[in-house]
Amino acid sequence: MTPLLEVRDLTVTAGGATLVDRACLTLEAGRRTGIIGESGAGKTMTALAVMGLLPDGVKATGSVLLRGEEILGRPDKEIAVRRGASMSMVFQEPMTALNPVMRIGRQIAEPLRIHGNMSRAAAAAAAVELLRSVGVGRPERRARSFPHELSGGQRQRAVIAMALACGPNLVIADEPTTALDATVQAQVLSVLRDQAAARGAALVLITHDLPVVASIAEKVIVMADGAIVETGRAQDVFRAPAHEHTRRLVSAVPPMSRATTIPPRRAAPPPGDDNIVEMRAVTKLYRLRKKSFTEPAPIIRAVDGITLDVRRGETLGIVGESGSGKSTLARMMMGLERPTVGDIAVNGAPLHSKRGLRVDSKRRLRGARGVAQMVFQDPIGSLDPQMLVEDAVAEPLRSLRVAGDHGSRVRELLTSVSLPEGAGRRYPHELSGGQRQRVAIARALAPEPRLLIADEPVSALDMSVQAATLDLLDRLKRELALTMVFISHDLSVIHEISDRVVVLEHGRVVESGPAGSVFTDPRERHTRDLLAAIPRLDGGRLGSGPGPRQRGPV
Repeated sequence: MTPLLEVRDLTVTAGGATLVDRACLTLEAGRRTGIIGESGAGKTMTALAVMGLLPDGVKATGSVLLRGEEILGRPDKEIAVRRGASMSMVFQEPMTALNPVMRIGRQIAEPLRIHGNMSRAAAAAAAVELLRSVGVGRPERRARSFPHELSGGQRQRAVIAMALACGPNLVIADEPTTALDATVQAQVLSVLRDQAAARGAALVLITHDLPVVASIAEKVIVMADGAIVETGRAQDVFRAPAHEHTRRLVSAVPPMSRATTIPPRRAAPPPGDDNIVEMRAVTKLYRLRKKSFTEPAPIIRAVDGITLDVRRGETLGIVGESGSGKSTLARMMMGLERPTVGDIAVNGAPLHSKRGLRVDSKRRLRGARGVAQMVFQDPIGSLDPQMLVEDAVAEPLRSLRVAGDHGSRVRELLTSVSLPEGAGRRYPHELSGGQRQRVAIARALAPEPRLLIADEPVSALDMSVQAATLDLLDRLKRELALTMVFISHDLSVIHEISDRVVVLEHGRVVESGPAGSVFTDPRERHTRDLLAAIPRLDGGRLGSGPGPRQRGPV
């Protein structure tokens, strides 16, 4: 029987660099395959070569057979006919994949009109049904919405609906759940798996997250440095990896995703007796733009009456789904947002003047920045692309008017975060994702803060880089006697690094306590749901035994 897709000796080059090196793989119709590897392993380039979507200046040689027909090297017009109809792709970031000025329903209807020759009315009706099939609530209304009016999970479901619209034989999903909460991630994976199965399509999942692959794939392909280094049944590869690179990837999986029960935590050093952050009845409201002159402006309650202390010397983990108020809370701790109601004090000093005097507020914030610094989720977005790394790390020293030899302080910091020699003379785009995040950490540590706030600092990193970054943060915390607030939607990461945990839902604290207690004996259902959604390397979910993979919504 002819395979659905057969790739032979695929080589992808850009300039003098080889991005994919003689890759060979076979995909059968209706089967689920995972492609795993670190950033730069060649996963995405392999997929883009199959789809005929390689960027300018990147060339592919070899053979790509779709149902026995050679498609590599065909004119763009011929490949475009197959995209959407015979094969489609779900991209990592739906806000980039979706047109921001086109309504969701029209975007889903577009491939139906192009490839299915449907009328405008028929395509619009089919778009609503596709949204319904992927689990989007109130699909008629969502079809009339713009991308920014949907949540992250809803946008990703809309992209999946678009990819499945014309019933393709092959669906490639490139990191489709990287930035999603564990519960939304589980739902999106269920939708992908079930909808592909209902249509008899082969599903390829590209990711650096091994437990995610284990939860959905039957076969796994491991890539490193552009080459395929291991292939086999997912359960066999993860249980007994044959290649050294695969063994390293498996060893980097957090303990919570490798165990069937909550693993024991390391002993935490006792925190100090005083608080470095005090928040009292803090509420943050956002007033949205009116949709009409007759309706009142809608109000979002991002943070709702939170009272919270951060004890000196501890690592406080803050966890919750998207929209739970985690990042808003962090930004208020840093003085980047002002609470609508309530008081915040950092290191004993009120963060905002009650009188609201501008000069006084600036003075207070400058003092707070000397005490607290922040590491953001996306280092490429928080670092100036036109500034050398050494200048970026020195920037807070200049801004806060820190005396001393800035050059030697920068060199010391770059060494402390284990960056290679010469990294300071590079630009951010010349570094890997993990190296850029280390630069962001070094910059945050430059003015010797007492409090480090890390907002989703490892969510977009490979598991091996993620593990190294967590180890680095833990080491720096102990060496520099830091207090740390670590924010994440990933409970397995929070389990690794936190002494105490706060769980948020809809802007409120629903549970808090020592990490060991919260993870082993959660009181609230929301916490139990978050724990139950963590995927495991054996294909199950935390708290459930191994066996058949779950089907349907999670």
